[in-house]
Amino acid sequence: MTEPTAPDKKPFLYVVVCASGIAGEVGTLITAAQQRHWEVGVVATPQGLGFLDTEVIEARTGHPIRSAWRRPGEARPLPPADAIAVAPATFNTVNKWAAGISDTLALGILCEAYGMGVPTAVLPYLNAAQAAHPVYRQSLARLTGMGVLVGSYEPHEPKAGGGVQRFRWTEALDLLEPVRYLGTSRSAPPPS
Repeated sequence: MTEPTAPDKKPFLYVVVCASGIAGEVGTLITAAQQRHWEVGVVATPQGLGFLDTEVIEARTGHPIRSAWRRPGEARPLPPADAIAVAPATFNTVNKWAAGISDTLALGILCEAYGMGVPTAVLPYLNAAQAAHPVYRQSLARLTGMGVLVGSYEPHEPKAGGGVQRFRWTEALDLLEPVRYLGTSRSAPPPS
């Protein structure tokens, strides 16, 4: 958890975006988070970055999209996260994260979040053949055991893509709502 925020400061949400056909729709989650009084910054996997309209997202959030490590001495472009939403989360990211592999900035942030006590929700997006792999099920069980809040997305058929109309972007916010004010100086949600 980060240090307590000032009473008038919104909690900061990192949205981690992976390389997926629906990644370009992440604006749905960003807008919903802002409506729920989160400040938002986006972290993309290196491949996920290619699925995003960076200018639109950066204008919407007021922050640069992070995808690469900072150089020594370089200023941090985002404040520390009060919570993290990983959406959409691919088969690759879920399995690497659960295994503790930190070979990208996004995975590094996710692996550190556990040790720092940052509440994290994940909304997997993958096909049924990938979801049937035993390592994927083990990875979800490991992440759940670590306290990661896992969304309810039902995998789509292999080679069909799709599921975008069934992907519940705001489920990440619903999962994080009970922990949103832990570690902050607020005792109640701001007025709507």
